Amino acid sequence: MKLGLGTYCFRWSIGHKDRVPDRPMTAMEVLDFAISQGCEVVQYADNLPLDRLSATELDALAQHAAAHDVALELGTQAFNAPQVDLYLDIAGTIDARILRIALDGEDALRPIAELAAEFAPLLDKARHIGCRIAIENHFNYPSRRMVDLLSLIDDDRLGVCLDVANSICAGEWPMETVSILSPHAINLHLKDYEIVPDFYGAGFTITGRPLGQGRIDADAVLRALPRHDDSMSVIVEHWMPFQSDFETTGRMEREWSAANLATARKAIARRDPQR
Repeated sequence: MKLGLGTYCFRWSIGHKDRVPDRPMTAMEVLDFAISQGCEVVQYADNLPLDRLSATELDALAQHAAAHDVALELGTQAFNAPQVDLYLDIAGTIDARILRIALDGEDALRPIAELAAEFAPLLDKARHIGCRIAIENHFNYPSRRMVDLLSLIDDDRLGVCLDVANSICAGEWPMETVSILSPHAINLHLKDYEIVPDFYGAGFTITGRPLGQGRIDADAVLRALPRHDDSMSVIVEHWMPFQSDFETTGRMEREWSAANLATARKAIARRDPQR
């Protein structure tokens, strides 16, 4: 298994919705942080879209990653065939072996057969460039519906980007999601969370925690993954809330990311003692 980080580790440093720092973190700065932490992979998600980089910037990113033996992956949000086609072009440029797509509520409203038909030419292109498409279980796309989609398409170029916590929003507890999707997983998003009761007893909040300090059993998740795919990347993320200011938040994002990588590395070593 290959350990890496995703750009949602730096949600606030990159900028998200109405919270954007004066100088957002760049794709190269994310890569440099990953290199400093000994990562083998960096996954650029939709919060740092690589289609906004010039050809020169993409080449520089790919060359810098290759010089440090870091594999690059990329991702886009929701299913839009022309957008996925564009990202497959980028995957070919930077030699990305995984393109992650996050299906969500609007995608869940589309007939499975319609989605499957649109995937077919994209999977042919992915096969040609040596890339696999990984569908992430996002907040409102039920895991069993995703399995139905995978079964209908039945192509080894398509698999699951298994996120251990996202599907709580879809009414699934994490190990239920893992049990449903792990046989199809070709990519893993590893994060942790806690359920915090409201002070007044009016419900509760699901909030991020550093890996190993919340409710996710990372060892159980890793044991559930297929053992035949040693090239699978384990991408660390987190749900760290915004702090009082960008400086404090940016420092904590780096601290959480470094700590999560260290915890994940130990968990991978327990799963694969000979690694």
